[in-house]
Amino acid sequence: MGRVKKKGTAGQAKNFITRTQAVRKLQISLPDFRKLCIWKGIYPREPRNKKKAAKNATHSTTFYYTKDIQYLLHEPLLQKFREQKALEKKISKALGRGDAHDAQRLEKNASRPEKTGKTKYTLDHVIRERYPTFVDALRDLDDCLSMLFLFANLPSTQTVPAKMIARCERLCLEFEHYLIVSNSLRKSFLSIKGIYYQATIQGQDILWLVPYRFNQRVTGDVDFRIMGTFVEFYQTLLGFVNFRLYTSVGLVYPPKFDKTSDDQDAQLGAFSLENNSVGPIEQPKLQIANGDSKPDPKLQAEIDKLMSQLNEPEKPAEAAKIDEEEAEEQPTDTIDKFEPMAPGGDILPQPSYSATDPSTLFSNFTFFLSRETPRQPLEFILKAFGCKRIGWDAVLGEGAFTHNELDPAITHQIVDRPPIQVNDEEEEQTKTEDNQTAQRLRPGARVPGRIYVQPQWVWDSVNDEELKRPDFYAPGAQLPPHLSPFVKKVQGQYDPSAPLADQERENEELEADSDMDDEPDVSDDDLAVKEPKLLASEDVDASAAGMDVAGTDEEDSEAASDSDDAASSFGGFTDNEDEEEEDEATSSAKQRQRELEAELSGVAIEEKVVDPKAKARSAAKKKAKEEDEEIKRAQMMMSRRKRKIHEKMIYSNKKKDAEAEVLRNKRRKIEKSGKAAPRA
Repeated sequence: MGRVKKKGTAGQAKNFITRTQAVRKLQISLPDFRKLCIWKGIYPREPRNKKKAAKNATHSTTFYYTKDIQYLLHEPLLQKFREQKALEKKISKALGRGDAHDAQRLEKNASRPEKTGKTKYTLDHVIRERYPTFVDALRDLDDCLSMLFLFANLPSTQTVPAKMIARCERLCLEFEHYLIVSNSLRKSFLSIKGIYYQATIQGQDILWLVPYRFNQRVTGDVDFRIMGTFVEFYQTLLGFVNFRLYTSVGLVYPPKFDKTSDDQDAQLGAFSLENNSVGPIEQPKLQIANGDSKPDPKLQAEIDKLMSQLNEPEKPAEAAKIDEEEAEEQPTDTIDKFEPMAPGGDILPQPSYSATDPSTLFSNFTFFLSRETPRQPLEFILKAFGCKRIGWDAVLGEGAFTHNELDPAITHQIVDRPPIQVNDEEEEQTKTEDNQTAQRLRPGARVPGRIYVQPQWVWDSVNDEELKRPDFYAPGAQLPPHLSPFVKKVQGQYDPSAPLADQERENEELEADSDMDDEPDVSDDDLAVKEPKLLASEDVDASAAGMDVAGTDEEDSEAASDSDDAASSFGGFTDNEDEEEEDEATSSAKQRQRELEAELSGVAIEEKVVDPKAKARSAAKKKAKEEDEEIKRAQMMMSRRKRKIHEKMIYSNKKKDAEAEVLRNKRRKIEKSGKAAPRA
């Protein structure tokens, strides 16, 4: 007889542990337990059987792996938390006794990061454990940058101390300085949530979000204690990454920081970068021979060989043909084109030679930022793409190349207000007004030879890696659409950057015009909300009922019988189809009778004027009907399992096509009304 196992010592009861049991085992408080789990990357787990894992406890609870909690028992941070907890008890006892002097003495040893900005522990060993290689840290940098940029723009509160905000801002500016020096920034996009940036560092694409610099309102429904735990970890991570990046390009880390300039909102200008004595790792360069040195023997041998080939007599035609074939096999500088293997495949981005280097896109220009423009993102993007001289109004802060708007060295001025020409009398009347929505100009106030553009010109030029036409982005002009550079083009979907004629179906415009004539006028919002009928009700029910497409053994065994049943259940054409055929036959007979009568009487027959819209609409209906019949015939030969998959595929494709068609119709109406913005 085998040994009877004791209940709760094997299986899920042993592999899982509740949160309460874990806190008791580690002998720390619940907030410290949360911190430790976040820093070490330990998350709650969901057992397959909660009742067995909780040892017959029916109440819902949070479970962790037992091995993860045993792993935390050896964490050095546990001792720091216990020491802090013991110190807090001593301080509370001293205050209870009324001994303020002893409590003040103990307070100096307590960890108060919200006051001092420093903690009694470090997370360096945690960073080394979670990221064994530097590439692993770069891959996890997206959330880190988004969180730190968010906290850098928050106002200081009790839960978000000012020193935490200052350190987040400093780390973010140090990272931006590296992107400027290394020209690693690639794309940027203005969205409702904020500004998206994408940089490529050591082959890794890093995408993060920076909120707009508005006055933030801190609400009570956000737990800033949990977010502060993540921020504390991310600050250590970005500090390590910045150190490695700075040393890789030969810069001293941390860079020198001018507190006075930072107080005057200098931002990037508050830092001064210095080269270290080691310098970056450089590739070996080819040595150029001096005039006195002898020529390279290998190079001289190649030259002699070429001269001998030139002195040879001409070859016959066959030999020349062979040489041409060999030359074709030699590698050339032409770029290969990516073409889909099957029709209807995804559109692949084609490689191309860039006419301009993105790192020197704005290197030959001097910019001036008007006071209504967002200075921080514009300064960062312009410097990241080669601009060295940027000026702005004095109210925007220190660190500018010039504060004089009339400086003759300025080539481009970024303005975000429509210009209004006023006279001297009107200017005196509105002298006391401070209008931020319009720019009041006197006649001749524009500086001759200077290009005035709106801020979107910078983003569109950066994303397309070429300077866009400035007349499309002039102050007060209707701007071209600002498209996201992160969206990949998919075959069949609506592409706003492509011409409308390349995306339309055959006779789609005529069908849309006939539908607009038949239907009542609706607004654009109603058109966007309207969902076209894609399938019949029985098709939708069938597709909804067939969500579980795995199929049982019975379904697979009945697959052949289903196809036979479907074939045998076909009872011929319906009455409607017979009636349509009869109508077509009678109409053709009547037409023939009219032709004969007209021929006998000698009167010319009147030709009917065919409306092209109605003809296109009827042709589309006929084509759709033929496609549906072909699909039904193909489904008759399928098993039930494959038929359900095919119906769902057709439903999803029709839904995508209908959404794309709605967008094309909307764009067609805008273009016909003449309100479309120019394409840059």
